[in-house]
Amino acid sequence: MDKVKVQITDEQKKVKVPTGTRMLIREINLKHRNVDMPTDVLSFPMGENGQYDVDPETGAKMLGDIVISVPTAIKQARKYGHTFRREIGYLTVHAMLHLLGYDHEAKLDAVKMREKEENIMTMLGLPRTILTGPEDL
Repeated sequence: MDKVKVQITDEQKKVKVPTGTRMLIREINLKHRNVDMPTDVLSFPMGENGQYDVDPETGAKMLGDIVISVPTAIKQARKYGHTFRREIGYLTVHAMLHLLGYDHEAKLDAVKMREKEENIMTMLGLPRTILTGPEDL
């Protein structure tokens, strides 16, 4: 398996996100998916049929962009009973798999994608966990 390099740009300030910015992911979801509601993560692939742009300096394939809603990730971490770190990790893995061509529209595809997500999360040291206290969020 080829190595994957993830470049992360954190443009938010200590999770305190203004209302206009919180609404941005809903607007992006509406514009690109025609779904008028907030979402947790969006991915925008740059390649098609396994063909990707290549960074001439590093030779790395550029899979695409990922947008994560931090406020939604915080809520979901609490809802699912795991850490914020795991939720951000999961959303990143989920979006990366979409960029690699995985989908979850059909039930069998959803099962395969979920298994892949959990295997990757375990390899990253972020298996399913239960919160031990508020300090985990």
